[in-house]
Amino acid sequence: MAKPILIVGGGPAGLAAAHSLATFGQTCILVEKEDRLGGAPILEGYAKLVPSGEWAKDAIGGMVDRVTGHEAIDIRTNVSVASFSGEPGDFTATLSNGDDVEVSAAVLCTGFTHFDSNNKPEWGFGTYPDVVTTSQVEQMVSSGQGVRCPSDGRKPKRVAILLCVGSRDRQIGREWCSKICCTVSANMAMEIREELPDCHVYIYYMDIRTFGLYETKYYWKSQEEFKVKYIKARIAEVTSDGEKLIVKGEDTLVKRPITIPFDMVIHAIGMDPNVDNPDISKVFGVDLEPHGYLDKANSYAASGLTNKAGVFVAGSATGPETIDDSIAQGKAAAMAVLEQRQLAARLVS
Repeated sequence: MAKPILIVGGGPAGLAAAHSLATFGQTCILVEKEDRLGGAPILEGYAKLVPSGEWAKDAIGGMVDRVTGHEAIDIRTNVSVASFSGEPGDFTATLSNGDDVEVSAAVLCTGFTHFDSNNKPEWGFGTYPDVVTTSQVEQMVSSGQGVRCPSDGRKPKRVAILLCVGSRDRQIGREWCSKICCTVSANMAMEIREELPDCHVYIYYMDIRTFGLYETKYYWKSQEEFKVKYIKARIAEVTSDGEKLIVKGEDTLVKRPITIPFDMVIHAIGMDPNVDNPDISKVFGVDLEPHGYLDKANSYAASGLTNKAGVFVAGSATGPETIDDSIAQGKAAAMAVLEQRQLAARLVS
């Protein structure tokens, strides 16, 4: 029996990789630094997922259940990997709790970190309680309380969603598009309008990137059916007049300044590289790409390859990614591990 595969990270990509390997009879060790599995969708309390519309607790929770109950998967929570040495087929990983495990390969599914809106102070987060993030609104919806102004619990009558907070912003060192924010924001706008039909929702944008087939289902549907208003603008600041939040900026289509009062302002926060990536890079000997994500090789030969033989990577550890694509990449990386093992066995024989 071959040694287990080490899966690092218990989010969607890691869950998919572990389950795929176990389905083929391959034992694996799933390591998660938090106290439970599920990654951001569970730990951050996501509501309904794009594009399936399923609740995160059900969709990702189901993935957790399938992994937790599988005899071929050894789950270790509240631990990380302190050191990793050896060669393909014969690695030793030392865990933060002092355990040593022998594994034949590793799949890094270590995910991302949400952008911290405190790094964009001119847009009001941290100063005004009714300036919140998309993650906070997700938590409001998933908890069942509904969308409410944190300052006093009232239902907002006018909401602004500001796109590209922590994305496509050279001034704060984030030059990348976070890929999912436009679609998630359009979906969130429709959810707010569905819950609060009298609430007017405005989306401030530089460009709309509801990529692929999401254009019809989210961008056009939000405007035509849910009457969400889109403003192409450059935002200067978010302030307050003592009663309302004031979004000031320039309408870049008509080239004029605009100032609109709101009850709530939502930051559509982007995806940052995992804050642990420098340590992960050193421990596993894998390269980082220029923005700080884990670097991966091209996928023409196999999916999820890194510069380190026997170490694979999947999901948003490599850059902004959707949940569906993270799951697909986790499964693909698992198959790449098995393919390389088969190839190695043939060469030996």
